[in-house]
Amino acid sequence: MDRKWVLGLASAASVMVALDATVVTTALSRIRTDLGTSTEELEWTVNAYSLSFAVLLMTGAVLGDRLGRRRVFTAGLALFTAASAACALAPGVGWLVAARAVQGAGAALVMPLAMALLSAAYPPADRPKALGLFAGLTGLAVVAGPVVGGAVTQGLAWQWIFWLNLPIGLVVIPLVLGRVPESRGGEAAVDLGGLVLFTGAALGLVWGLVRSHAAGWGSGEVAGTLAGGAVSGVLFVLRQRAAARPMVPLRLFRLRGFAAGNAAGVFLYASLYGSLFFSSQYFQTGRGDKPLAAGLHLLAWTASVTLVAPAAGRLVNRVGARLPAALGLALQAAGMGWLALVATPSVPYWQLVAPMLVAGAGVSMAMPAAQTAVLNAVAPDQIGKASGVFNTGRQLGGVFGVAVLALVFGRAGSYAGPAAFSDGFAAAVAVSGALSLAGAVAALAVPGRSAATVPAAAEPVLTATR
Repeated sequence: MDRKWVLGLASAASVMVALDATVVTTALSRIRTDLGTSTEELEWTVNAYSLSFAVLLMTGAVLGDRLGRRRVFTAGLALFTAASAACALAPGVGWLVAARAVQGAGAALVMPLAMALLSAAYPPADRPKALGLFAGLTGLAVVAGPVVGGAVTQGLAWQWIFWLNLPIGLVVIPLVLGRVPESRGGEAAVDLGGLVLFTGAALGLVWGLVRSHAAGWGSGEVAGTLAGGAVSGVLFVLRQRAAARPMVPLRLFRLRGFAAGNAAGVFLYASLYGSLFFSSQYFQTGRGDKPLAAGLHLLAWTASVTLVAPAAGRLVNRVGARLPAALGLALQAAGMGWLALVATPSVPYWQLVAPMLVAGAGVSMAMPAAQTAVLNAVAPDQIGKASGVFNTGRQLGGVFGVAVLALVFGRAGSYAGPAAFSDGFAAAVAVSGALSLAGAVAALAVPGRSAATVPAAAEPVLTATR
């Protein structure tokens, strides 16, 4: 086996999936005008992907362990590629949202198993380097998404951001089958009841938030879905407490670093995804930029990830996770608040650069710190579960961030013109700053470096999962 093939193919699949999380942002304005969508429907083109990704992420990892990681990874790639074609062929927004949900399901099979296949292929001594390269390429795809989306949307059409996945998938799938060895993990069972309750809780709460502006908070639809989501959430927690092999090990949340790191991560990604949803639209609808220019203008914010994140990782290793996480989220809050004050239809671009740089530097600092806080809090044999919980929270945070900021936007502004859009955008990013500030407060609860000791393996927090 040539490990470089495993690294290359896992990275190619990860780049494709990560790119689709952000590539659509600079296409949103064109999708809205071409398909005649409302703000609510536009939200679902983003949230359908993130929601199905989030609720199926841990199930994807379990299925790979039971049925074969290469087999399920390949199935995920095929599903993602087919769903991409369905997105490109969408005659209306309903079709597009449904296809995006299927894309998210495919992504939930690909991402955890890409890392699992890499971990199985590389010995412990070489694994950090391989995983670091894999993470770096994935991060670059996230950063490049708005620019790629803008270039493709402007040069061709928004449908081509999805057509581009077809040649990648058709090349990668047979290579995976021919070059990547099969591997399996433990025989953990899929908690179907827990999955149904978890999906019901997330969908009910998100649906209620998204529909609250159009239907009204007092409507039966909104009240019913919010209540159903809340009840499903409570039942899910009760089920996890009683389960011998829980889908989400609740006892991990007794660990301060795990609980605080996950809370900080949820607020971080809620702020980030919510503001990213509106920022590319602000440049196009509020300022009149073309899609490519909008993507390039966002680089002042997104490109800082490649510059600050490596230094932030070294800082976390030196001083622990608490200070970088809290400081990074505070900087993101400051950048978003600053942006809310200056964002108008006529503001010169150079006046937007500084707040975007501050926010981007904060995100880049907080990202590795929050994840490190979570993983350092648990014993080595619990890292897989901890990572799954963190990444699920990251996706759900993004979903709730988009829903909450869209609700604020709808109350303060509209798509009626540049001024109306800018008013809504300013209110939305102000709330994004408030979410970041809440994350900074949560990060202060992360134990300091001297206290962040890993529980002894002899006294596990969890019952065995295999």
